[in-house]
Amino acid sequence: MSMLTPPGMGGKYRITGDKYPRMRRPRRRRRIVLAAAAAAVALGAAGWGTLQLVDVFSGGDGKKTTAGKGPDCKPVVRASTAPAPAALPKPAQITVNVYNATPRGGLAKSTADELKKRGFVIGKVGNAPVAYDKKVPGAGILLAAPGATKGAFSVLGTQLKGATTKTDTRATADVDLILGTAFKTLDPKTTADAALVALSNPKPAPAPSC
Repeated sequence: MSMLTPPGMGGKYRITGDKYPRMRRPRRRRRIVLAAAAAAVALGAAGWGTLQLVDVFSGGDGKKTTAGKGPDCKPVVRASTAPAPAALPKPAQITVNVYNATPRGGLAKSTADELKKRGFVIGKVGNAPVAYDKKVPGAGILLAAPGATKGAFSVLGTQLKGATTKTDTRATADVDLILGTAFKTLDPKTTADAALVALSNPKPAPAPSC
């Protein structure tokens, strides 16, 4: 009787031959299948991410594009919706009151004479009101009604770079030029004229280059 024959079987169920059934556990194929599937998903995601990066840096269709331009780097023409700028007043349409807020005498008179030569209409000339006398540290203040912000401030501002602006409740269209402690003289006439021309005829924005 073979050693593998269970006791009491009497050899009826004797195992013969030289091959015996394996007694170890079967391999866990499910884990292998799941691991392979996970690896395939990871590779697919990596490939998709690479394609997205290539698409971003290549412009989507392999052609180099620039914002606001076509694929051949030509500016895209769009209809302008911006309102046309309002016409600026001429110096002869602006009445300027010149006030001296500095300790130096005669400054308002000399400044008013120069502005008159440059085409501005001169109103009152004298010392600054108490609220501003010796209390303006900068080059000067342009003081007028809110309507002056639509053009008069800009035009008169070309004559004195660095002047600040302020509005009050007056009902007239005149503008006060209050000369401050830092004031020395008006800007040179050539400089002021060039600034006035640039203000009246602003240059268009340069076309984008490839």
